[in-house]
Amino acid sequence: MIGNLSQLEGKPISNPAAKNASMKVLVSPAEGWMDHVMRVIEVEKDGYTPFHSHPWPHINYVIEGNGELKIGETVTRVTAGSYAFVPGSTMHQFRNAGDGWFRFICIVPKEGHQ
Repeated sequence: MIGNLSQLEGKPISNPAAKNASMKVLVSPAEGWMDHVMRVIEVEKDGYTPFHSHPWPHINYVIEGNGELKIGETVTRVTAGSYAFVPGSTMHQFRNAGDGWFRFICIVPKEGHQ
């Protein structure tokens, strides 16, 4: 399976605690990766994901833009090339801190994909 991010339709993140954020699924059980899901989260200017926690961890890699990652009460600036491991059951949030798009890869176990 080979694809291109630009050819995928983003699904808005409908959580009321999110703003101007959407998700594109790249690889999932539907494509043959039975245990995990690789997504790209796209956050528009002034947008953010919810400040939330869940039992599963996730792995993130920033591919474009300037953002902030809040883990617990610690906020860290992230840019293209930054990566992070967010442990399960940890409060976290991504926020666009730039003028353009903020895009990052997010890999979760399949039970963490909603």
